[in-house]
Amino acid sequence: MKNIWAPWRINYVAQQKKSSGCIFCKKAKSKKDKQNLVLMRAKYSFALMNIYPYNNGHVMAAPYRHVKDLSSLSEEEFRELFSLIKEMESKLKRVLNPDGFNIGINIGAAAGAGIKGHLHVHLVPRWIGDTGFMSVTSDVKIIAQSLAELHKALA
Repeated sequence: MKNIWAPWRINYVAQQKKSSGCIFCKKAKSKKDKQNLVLMRAKYSFALMNIYPYNNGHVMAAPYRHVKDLSSLSEEEFRELFSLIKEMESKLKRVLNPDGFNIGINIGAAAGAGIKGHLHVHLVPRWIGDTGFMSVTSDVKIIAQSLAELHKALA
């Protein structure tokens, strides 16, 4: 077995053990958008970068209101949330020029929802060949751009 040094990962591991409260509710209420990597705010929802991205440019959108599933959203919240995803998709196309996207919502623990009480939508840019030898042979994903640099380009 080979080891790869990834010191940034300790923040994620440590947070899982002692995190209290909803991360989306905290970031929605905070005014520190740059620090929280918030990209856009609308009336009912907001978009932010994922600090543990699956790929470069991985963003999420969530309603301000703490709701667990789509049926709990009002029509206005639903439309605005997906309008925000559409707007972020356009922005990511302009800035990163991906070949495609994965868009997903995990509802409930059985579906893999890490934050199961607050609905959020993932938007992950994809490129042909973005799964290189590191992910195939070593189960390691390399993300070549810093979150701060990408936030500046997208915000």
